[in-house]
Amino acid sequence: MQSKENILTCTEEVRVRFNETDPLGIVWHGHYIVYFEDGREAFGRQHGLTYLDIQNAGFVTPIVKSTCEHFLPLKYGETFKIVTTFINSVSAKLIYRYEIFNQENQLVCSGETIQVFLDSNGSLCLYNPEFFQNWKDKMGLS
Repeated sequence: MQSKENILTCTEEVRVRFNETDPLGIVWHGHYIVYFEDGREAFGRQHGLTYLDIQNAGFVTPIVKSTCEHFLPLKYGETFKIVTTFINSVSAKLIYRYEIFNQENQLVCSGETIQVFLDSNGSLCLYNPEFFQNWKDKMGLS
């Protein structure tokens, strides 16, 4: 479990683009996974764990599981916020939870992704890579 003082989050504001909507005028369900990616990238920039940082350390982090629950629709032109939370784990993986809120601060969608570490040979890392453990230590997540 994670103590409250060590919970890392990031909030990113986004505007729905026309090409993200379907013939019903609402955001097509597949775009929410892209919004999760926007949240992860913003989180990485804010907290010093970008995809480039991971790549420069010699690793990649493919997604092995994603979930997404929809509660309300988003429409073209609306702004919304993505709240991305890092879930600390003793395992060598990145777990992020997402909440998307509309302009009225209503929960539109929630989900989670799990990513694992692969080294430069494509082998699964069973233990936290050194750079990642150092990042966790710096963030108070050890």
